[in-house]
Amino acid sequence: MSGTDATSLQIVDVDQISAYIQDMFRRDPLFENLWVRGEVSNARRSANGHWYFTLKSANAQLRCALFKNSLPLIEHHPRDGDAVIVNGRIGAYPNFGTYQLYVDQVVTEGAGLLQLQLEELRRKLEQEGLFDPSRKRPLPDYPKTIAVITSPTGSVWHDIQDVLSRRYPLGELLLSSAIVQGDLAPPSVIAALDRIIADGRADVIVIARGGGSIEDLWAFNDERVIRAVYRSPIPVVSAIGHETDVTLCDLVADQRAPTPSAAAELVAPHIREYVQHLRSRSETLTALISRRIAAEQGRIQGEHHRLTRFDPKWTLQQERLRVDRLTDSLHRQLSDTLHRQRTRIDHREQQLKLLDPRTLLARGYAMVTDGADGSRITGTAALKDGQSLRLDFHDGSARVRVEDATPESAMKEKRNA
Repeated sequence: MSGTDATSLQIVDVDQISAYIQDMFRRDPLFENLWVRGEVSNARRSANGHWYFTLKSANAQLRCALFKNSLPLIEHHPRDGDAVIVNGRIGAYPNFGTYQLYVDQVVTEGAGLLQLQLEELRRKLEQEGLFDPSRKRPLPDYPKTIAVITSPTGSVWHDIQDVLSRRYPLGELLLSSAIVQGDLAPPSVIAALDRIIADGRADVIVIARGGGSIEDLWAFNDERVIRAVYRSPIPVVSAIGHETDVTLCDLVADQRAPTPSAAAELVAPHIREYVQHLRSRSETLTALISRRIAAEQGRIQGEHHRLTRFDPKWTLQQERLRVDRLTDSLHRQLSDTLHRQRTRIDHREQQLKLLDPRTLLARGYAMVTDGADGSRITGTAALKDGQSLRLDFHDGSARVRVEDATPESAMKEKRNA
């Protein structure tokens, strides 16, 4: 090449270009998680289980690869002519010098798109805590008023009325009519809910609709409706569609029922159960009243006893009893004292009788006194022959004269001689 210095050119090989392009795709977050709409063409499954197809639009096409390890997560396998929305990341394919979409999800347009939107909204509301089981409230056991949000012309309203009239005729049924399908349904359901809350009579709310397609039930996946149910101060039961249909309204409600009829059974007990409940409550109240009456009677008796203690009559009566006890005690003490004194006197009398000279005289003794001066003669030493004596006996006296007065000692000497 004349006039050109090859050493000044920047020359790269094909591998470097491919690596650079791959790195460019990796650095751009836009290419890491894409949702792409298009029509499937040239769909084929390779021998190793991977799927390859092309997404095309009016003026462009995009090669796609769906690896077999992602197939269990795919709800819809691509077929030629399908209008689909796919999710994946853009990457370079260096073998052919092209780029392609590595797919991890495929859904059909229409219901598939709605399902994607629903899943995205569900994740958002779940992260905010709207579906948290801990915030769900128990339903009242015996509601006085049951409010129902549904169409007044559909079979749902008739079915709920029929179930409640048989099971729980004591409950009042309150209809708050609403449009339950189409673009006007979300604001209509919210207005019906607001009317019930403003009315203030309802103990529980049932939001009900019959079965249908995902499009038919879409109003009950509306974010405005979900947030209105979440804010309700009254417990809510959701009964949307058939048993297999699950809406976001079911997830945010305090309880979900598989059908409207099941919701009616859920919010109200059977009349037999209610009667049994009343009977049990009556027995409990009767027992409580009986115990309360007995307790009050005991309390009244205690108060009466305390009041009686402050009554002057009761005080006087107690003083009389005390005086009677003291009198009885005094009488016993006097009686005991008299008995002891009498016994002592009797004893003294016996002693005095024993010491009384007359007692001795009555036993044959005599008291000897000098006839002249009356002095007592106590022995022979005081006697003189010829002395005049007076002898006092128990029954009289006599005068005698002493002859041969001999002392005891002289008599002993004579006997000894």
